[in-house]
Amino acid sequence: MKITQILISDDSTSMRQMLAFTLTQARYSVTEADDGEQALALAKEHPFDLVITDINMPKLDGLALVRELRTLPAYQFKPILLLTTETDPEKKLLAKTSGATGWINKPFDPDKLLAAIRKVLG
Repeated sequence: MKITQILISDDSTSMRQMLAFTLTQARYSVTEADDGEQALALAKEHPFDLVITDINMPKLDGLALVRELRTLPAYQFKPILLLTTETDPEKKLLAKTSGATGWINKPFDPDKLLAAIRKVLG
């Protein structure tokens, strides 16, 4: 059975640790990036099944990361979830038009996060 590969991108070390813990406990393989630039570089090297990213990050923010990933053939149809403290409806619309598959608010509920992941992965 193939293990699902997930890339998480967040500039908060504690948030990456909480995400990685939740995802590895659910038997997903996790790769961490501490900003959008690093996430993009990793995504170009390795085809992940799912990307989870924060919006507000240094170097390359989450919305720019989503737009960049959508230009890559390997990520045109892969699910990309935004995990953020942002609640502005305009940001959500911008996220959707940028190519994000879904939106999860921080702090995240592990069960809701895993349910969203199962839903977007099919």
